[in-house]
Amino acid sequence: MKTKLLPAVVTSIAFSILLSVIIFSCQKGVSNNQKIQSDDPTSESVITQAGTGMPPYNLNVIMRGENNASGFIKFRQDADTARIINLDTWVFHLKSNHAYLLQRAVNLITDPTQCSSTAWLTLGLGLTSQAIHTNNGGFGFAPLWRDVTTAARGSEFYIHFQVIDSLTSEVVLTSDCHQYTVR
Repeated sequence: MKTKLLPAVVTSIAFSILLSVIIFSCQKGVSNNQKIQSDDPTSESVITQAGTGMPPYNLNVIMRGENNASGFIKFRQDADTARIINLDTWVFHLKSNHAYLLQRAVNLITDPTQCSSTAWLTLGLGLTSQAIHTNNGGFGFAPLWRDVTTAARGSEFYIHFQVIDSLTSEVVLTSDCHQYTVR
């Protein structure tokens, strides 16, 4: 009688463990972008959670301004045929309930002046400009993107960014010079 009880207990324990594993593995996770798109994240939490990326295809761009204003661009090029650059953009400590625009300027990698270009292109959703709107705390987020299929794969550029006030065109944030390659 004892020998029949032992297999039943072992089977019951094994079933309980298997059921627990299935339940916990099926819980929906939260992606990094969902975490860093909360209502009022800090610039430090966004930068930390964005990961390092592998230059020259992916960049983590920090932008600075006056009075503690800052911004961050998670610049990512997936290895796909569409050649889309995702530009998830966060701004911090800017004017509340206001609209801003992200711009970029590029120089060819052969240009010894590096990021000297002032031919600013306003970025957005493909060819359509898209504003970054701030909330009551001066925080804003916009998932922008740019199609670079017209640039040959392997093309290398110097690139720098700025954020401007959408009404006055005043520059409020600027980045350092970065180097990237079209994937």
